[in-house]
Amino acid sequence: MKPLPTLRQLRYLVAVVERCHFGQAAEACLVSQSTLSAAIQELEDLLGAPLLERSRRLVVATPLGREIAARAQALLEGAEDLVDVARTAQDPMAGPLRLGVIPTIGPFLLPRVMPGLRTAFPQLKLYLREDQSARLLAQLGAGELDALILALPYPMAEVEAVEIAQDPFWLVFPPGHRLNGATAARPSDMALEDLLLLEDGHCLRDHALAACMQEGPRRNTAFQGTSLHTLVQMVANGLGVTLLPQMALDAGILRGLELKALPVAAAAPFRRIGLAWRRTSGRKETFRRLAAALRAELAPGATAVPRPVPAA
Repeated sequence: MKPLPTLRQLRYLVAVVERCHFGQAAEACLVSQSTLSAAIQELEDLLGAPLLERSRRLVVATPLGREIAARAQALLEGAEDLVDVARTAQDPMAGPLRLGVIPTIGPFLLPRVMPGLRTAFPQLKLYLREDQSARLLAQLGAGELDALILALPYPMAEVEAVEIAQDPFWLVFPPGHRLNGATAARPSDMALEDLLLLEDGHCLRDHALAACMQEGPRRNTAFQGTSLHTLVQMVANGLGVTLLPQMALDAGILRGLELKALPVAAAAPFRRIGLAWRRTSGRKETFRRLAAALRAELAPGATAVPRPVPAA
């Protein structure tokens, strides 16, 4: 039988190829640099070809090294799936689960659902990571995360997703605004406003524009927020109006501010909140149960939460 690379060697190679740095790769793998370097040298000897080009300041993968690293990543994901299958067979809702969540959902959803999840699944250890959708999906594909909570629709390949909630949009404006006293905000109303949105890269920007049936903000495009809290403060300073999801309003994002909110009257004035995971994952039963629990926690009337302040 021909000798085969070990998963340890392949893991070290992938870490170096991703970072182009021995020290950073060793730190990520929780080993010494000498241990990592020796393992990769053993791998090169085994394969009979150099995988890395080394210099005093830089390490670069050879063409073969890049191909081997790509194939190694798939093997490592498969090995992790084997462990997941065995763990799920024992107890689907036990053990560690690395969950990614986007910034326009995490701060508002997690305080609401975590107490219920801890009660329902006391053996499940949730490790949370917050980042934008594109980076979270890359980490999911690389096996660094197990599942994601994100807003749909979003382009995703090799990923399964289920909807866990619908999150309506509200138009938020300062006191004395011309819409004060209206019962709902129409797309034609918002087309006339200085509409403040998140900067490019946040999927909420696209979902908010879709909710008010606009291709882009008509005015004030120079002012873009980095977070929903930033948008709220700009509205409070009289710079315009903004669209906020119900989830943020329920979490009290307007607390202490004299701002008003109107529901958006449109064909689909909401974003869809979903739980997503790799199609190849061996923990699908875990994710289905988690999705069901989240759906129950987020169902209308499931918890007593403050409602947004309507326009007087």
